[in-house]
Amino acid sequence: MTTSTSLTRAQESWFRDVNSFAAHTSWLHTPMRLYAKDGIVLFALLLLTAWWVARGSGDLARVAASLWAPVGVLVALAVNQPIANLVAEPRPYASLSHVLVLVSRSTDYSFPSDHAVMAGAVASALMLTDRRLGWVATVLAVLMAFARVYVGAHFPLDVLAGLAVGAAVAVGGHLVVRRPLVALVTMVSRTPLRPFVTA
Repeated sequence: MTTSTSLTRAQESWFRDVNSFAAHTSWLHTPMRLYAKDGIVLFALLLLTAWWVARGSGDLARVAASLWAPVGVLVALAVNQPIANLVAEPRPYASLSHVLVLVSRSTDYSFPSDHAVMAGAVASALMLTDRRLGWVATVLAVLMAFARVYVGAHFPLDVLAGLAVGAAVAVGGHLVVRRPLVALVTMVSRTPLRPFVTA
C-alpha cells in the first residue's frame, strides 16, 4: 500500500467518524450549518474591528497590518484556486456513499477548502494586528474548519490544508508588503485622508 493510498484511507476514516458524529447530533445541525455557510460574516466583523482598534492606537504599523489583512485574504483565495484545480479532489459526497450532507452540494473541488483558507488568513493576519482579536479569530477558524467537515462539505485534510495556505499567504504577504505599506500609511496620515489611518 502506497503512502498516498494510506493517507486517503485515513482521511476517509476521519471523515466518516465526524460524519457519524454529525448523524448522532441532530441538535447541532442548524447552528453548524449556519456557521459553515455564513460564519464568514464574523470574520469580516473581526477585520473591521481590527482596523478600528489599530486606527485608535496611533501605531501606523498596526494600521498597515490591519489594512493588509482583508487584502491578504483575497490574495490567499486567489492562490488557492490553481491549487484546487491542480489537485482536483472531488467532494466527499461525490466520492463516498451514504454521506450526511447538511449544506447545498457544490460542483467545485474540495482540496483545499476556500472557507478554511479564508479563516486561516484572517486569523494569521489579525495576529499581526491585535493578538486578542487574533486568538478569537483562531478559535473561530478552527471551528470553521470542523464545521465544514461536520456538514459533509470537506475531508479533514481539505480544511487543514486550507488553514495552512491561508496562514502562509497572509503572513508571507505581510512580510513582503509591510515596509511599503507602512510608508504609504505614513504618507496618508499627512493628508486629508488622515482619519482613515489614525484617530
